[in-house]
Amino acid sequence: MELKEFFDKYPKVAVACSGGVDSAFLLYQAKRYAKEVRAYFVRSQFQPEFEGEDAKKLCAQAGAELTVIDVDVLSDAAVRSNPPDRCYYCKKRIFAAIRLRAEEDDYPVLLEGTNASDDVGDRPGVKALAEYGVLSPLRECGYDKERIRREAKEAGLFVHDKPAYACLATRIPRGRTITKELLTRVEQAENVLFSFGFTDFRVRVYHEAARLQLPEAQIPEFMRRKREITDRLLEYFDEVFLDCAVNR
Repeated sequence: MELKEFFDKYPKVAVACSGGVDSAFLLYQAKRYAKEVRAYFVRSQFQPEFEGEDAKKLCAQAGAELTVIDVDVLSDAAVRSNPPDRCYYCKKRIFAAIRLRAEEDDYPVLLEGTNASDDVGDRPGVKALAEYGVLSPLRECGYDKERIRREAKEAGLFVHDKPAYACLATRIPRGRTITKELLTRVEQAENVLFSFGFTDFRVRVYHEAARLQLPEAQIPEFMRRKREITDRLLEYFDEVFLDCAVNR
């Protein structure tokens, strides 16, 4: 099935917009082919501020109305306790909120940006999507990540080369209770690395230390400015480690 055929079948859609390239490209195609489109962004403790800003810019670029929904994911003990299937419980909260709001707005068909490259068998959140009847047209129509990035660039979407950015909760070891304070420390530490020009990295929590995962090509720059960067990161963590299993 081609995307045009999909939107011929579903001409009025709500799009869950995360601020990343997949949902951005989906929104662009929905605006291109569907008759009515509205975008929804969920603001929670797991989303860094820049994701919300990117979602707003993308919707402005696409000419789509954006609704921002606040969801307190940490109010759910199943999310807060951080089990292996935490993503399932989190997605349930998020898509329940979007589904409710979209139906109130008379948008019964809800879409999200899972693509054909994603290993859905290893993603607990996919189960929640099925339970709420959320459709994934990029996956259904065979769009893999490479094609999405290529066509997003051709479309002029500013996120076409934006690295994948898993939610802040993924920085915390499974089984460790997730708190707002811990998430804030992670976000602030990652903002420090952003301010030094690093990209596509992770600041992972290891006890009370920050475990840095950087692309191999960026490690020399980190070493050159190690003292300066470490001093800033020690404002948020007791120790700072560089993980030799570099982020790829």
